[in-house]
Amino acid sequence: MKNDLVEVFKVLGNETRLDMLEWLKEPLEHFDKPTAHLSKNISEKGGVCVGDIQERAGLSQSTTSHYLSMLERIGLLESERHGKWTYYRRNEKNITELTERLKIEL
Repeated sequence: MKNDLVEVFKVLGNETRLDMLEWLKEPLEHFDKPTAHLSKNISEKGGVCVGDIQERAGLSQSTTSHYLSMLERIGLLESERHGKWTYYRRNEKNITELTERLKIEL
């Protein structure tokens, strides 16, 4: 990852944002509504709808979107837009790179 570790830790220094990453690790366990998930027919990568993440987090739409965009900005999430809906998923490649970087640098 090209991101500065300080910025990564700032974003991860919030319990709700960490929860979002955890929920998206196993989305079928955390989002039980069938409409929450991006159909595999549309995208092999999958994803969870912002509205369902918002509902689980108990936050406003704007705060949820801001948190998700922060996680995307540091490279830990990816988004995919379908019509008026945006779906998020973890960027496993970047998460793995971050954990390897932490092992080396810290």
